[in-house]
Amino acid sequence: MQDHVTPRRVVILGGGFAGLFAARALRKSPVAVTLVDRRAHHLFQPLLYQCASGILSEGQIAQPLRGVLRRHHNVRCVLAEATDVDADARLVHARRPDGGALELPYDELILAVGMRQSYFGHDEFAAHAPGMKTLDDALDIRRRIYRAFEMAETAANERERERWLTFALVGGGPTGVELAGQIREIAGHTLDREFQKIDSAKARVLLFEGSDAVLGAFGPALAHRAARTLQGLGVELHLGTIVTDIDAHGLTVRDHEGATTWFGARTVLWTAGVEAPPIAGALARATGAKQDRAGRILVEPDLTVPGHPEIRVTGDVMSLNRLPGLAEVAMQSGAYAGRMLRHQVEGRTKKPKPFTYVDLGSAAYIARGRAVVKAGPLHLSGFTGWLVWLFIHLAFLTGFRSRLGAVLSWSVAFATGSRRERAFTLTDTDAPAPGPPPQ
Repeated sequence: MQDHVTPRRVVILGGGFAGLFAARALRKSPVAVTLVDRRAHHLFQPLLYQCASGILSEGQIAQPLRGVLRRHHNVRCVLAEATDVDADARLVHARRPDGGALELPYDELILAVGMRQSYFGHDEFAAHAPGMKTLDDALDIRRRIYRAFEMAETAANERERERWLTFALVGGGPTGVELAGQIREIAGHTLDREFQKIDSAKARVLLFEGSDAVLGAFGPALAHRAARTLQGLGVELHLGTIVTDIDAHGLTVRDHEGATTWFGARTVLWTAGVEAPPIAGALARATGAKQDRAGRILVEPDLTVPGHPEIRVTGDVMSLNRLPGLAEVAMQSGAYAGRMLRHQVEGRTKKPKPFTYVDLGSAAYIARGRAVVKAGPLHLSGFTGWLVWLFIHLAFLTGFRSRLGAVLSWSVAFATGSRRERAFTLTDTDAPAPGPPPQ
């Protein structure tokens, strides 16, 4: 009976979709929730590329966690990064932004930290080819895209100008396809007639993909339509290619026959591969849990760690039935973990049903009025797909102001091709590239 009156300590690691939906599910439960995240905002990751390309502002896709959870009086937000877990003592070790240490005791733990960018053992690529998983990444990519056109305008010769006007994207999944389409629209419409010495429409966009199709998870039919749309926009597809080297001047790729080719490109963006963050490995070591090749933690059907019913793993960092790393999976698994914990605290003795994912489909935005959507047997593309994409993303954006702002920004971009969020700043990393470019 004591558990029914004493708030149980619940620690949630991660303020993404899974962590947020878990916290919401516990709103009226007699528990004390501590939500820990290294950033103070909740990020709508599916629209990061629109922030990077200048359609949406960072404020339209990111909301303060404290603001989102302000009416959840049993939730405390902590700005820190979880570094280790003591499963025996039921203690989370965390590090504050200033380097100070925190110890957070728990009765129940929910891991919802998501995944981070993976360079498949070539972390040195990160300096020249940023990924896109965080708000900082999106703003960095925005800076690199618009800076490239400015640098091309004052290039010393035609060869240098061509390299500044060449954009290479590594990875043909949704993020790579969406970014490729956006860069072509920026070059062909947004920046049209804004420069005196360059024709922005002549910018090259190269998309490299290791498999034989872009958007392979969408099925052959939609993958073919997406490829046709990208090629119609002017995107150059290089399928069956593996990137072997990247530097400040370009990248080297190897095709399926083993031949290597170097491409000059001053802007390379990495949109391929993810891996679990270090805290997932720390939890696995502390509990003896198994991890898959990407570091995801294998869980029981009720999302608990084997042998540790007090620990649940949700979202992208969980490995269960080969579920994809989608926002909808994170939302549903986070809500499920919160509900199961609430039922347990409320004394419901009925055995919980295993987690079942309801596939609501996948969508990828390619260009103005063109998107592909897969929802069960329903396969849509073109303008119809774009309308469905619009509805899906409006439904899940956090907050009325975000939805209203997004609608206004999308309306301007759709009607005129212009982008209101093109501001960028230069940093110390914008110094000249070391060494002469390859000839």
